[in-house]
Amino acid sequence: MEVKILHAKSGKTLTTLSELSPESTIGDIKQRYHLQNRKCYPDRQSYRNEPKGKMLKDEATLKALNIRDGDSLYFKDLGPQISWKTVFLTEYAGPLVVYLLFYTRPAIIYGAEAASQPKAQVVNIAAACWTLHYAKRLLETHFVHRFSHATMPIMNLFKNCSYYWGFAAFVAYYVNHPLYTAPGDIQVYGALVGFLINEYGNFAIHVALRNLRPEGTKERRIPFPTGNPMTQMFNFVSCPNYTYEAGAWICFTIMTQCVPALLFTVAGFYQMAVWAQGKHKNYRREFSNYPKGRKCIVPLLI
Repeated sequence: MEVKILHAKSGKTLTTLSELSPESTIGDIKQRYHLQNRKCYPDRQSYRNEPKGKMLKDEATLKALNIRDGDSLYFKDLGPQISWKTVFLTEYAGPLVVYLLFYTRPAIIYGAEAASQPKAQVVNIAAACWTLHYAKRLLETHFVHRFSHATMPIMNLFKNCSYYWGFAAFVAYYVNHPLYTAPGDIQVYGALVGFLINEYGNFAIHVALRNLRPEGTKERRIPFPTGNPMTQMFNFVSCPNYTYEAGAWICFTIMTQCVPALLFTVAGFYQMAVWAQGKHKNYRREFSNYPKGRKCIVPLLI
């Protein structure tokens, strides 16, 4: 069995792969093409039935895709790749270091006199919350998350780091500024409690999602509440990890009463809402028995 490999943009024939069978998978195609073009390792390759069609999954067989002898597949080079874990570790280590630089070395940022200025208690609490959040993310990336895709385009690293590192500096500059005015204690400590609850909820959802996917597989299942009460949020939304994440940053914004923190929260919620809508649609498309009452990220609303 032979399959032609065409360039998705130009339509030019790149090669013809022979000695395939109906049970050969897209993953097998990638390995075979890699033998002919060493630059295009499997994670860098993408195949479609049509030039602008949906990317085919590695485990899909030629038989399941109705590809017969002499048919064609359209190839796209995804460009240099980098592992998701490396991207996440870089994204999250940066904000931790940047924020703590403003907090621990105010003389470098604001001038020598700033080092002798007393810090409001909320400034210390905010630094602890920020550290907790990103330390948790780093630990989850290493010990909890199981990634369905091994890599992502390397250019995403620069885009994502610019977002996280830039906002970290923006928020840290104002919260740690010598002229920062702290809100009242009730507001600070009430928001702190909310922040910690949401951080724990986010962690509980990540653990529940991890346990849905056996190690070394790409298996997908419908997530449901577990014995942890924080996972009851699955009854209301498809992506409660984003719900709790947004809740944590809303509480951080209330606690610090800082406009840059509000802007960071709004930007983050918008992006998470987009991701949640995509994942919600995928769940509903993939599982015919997916619970109909769930929203994407905000219970009863979105």
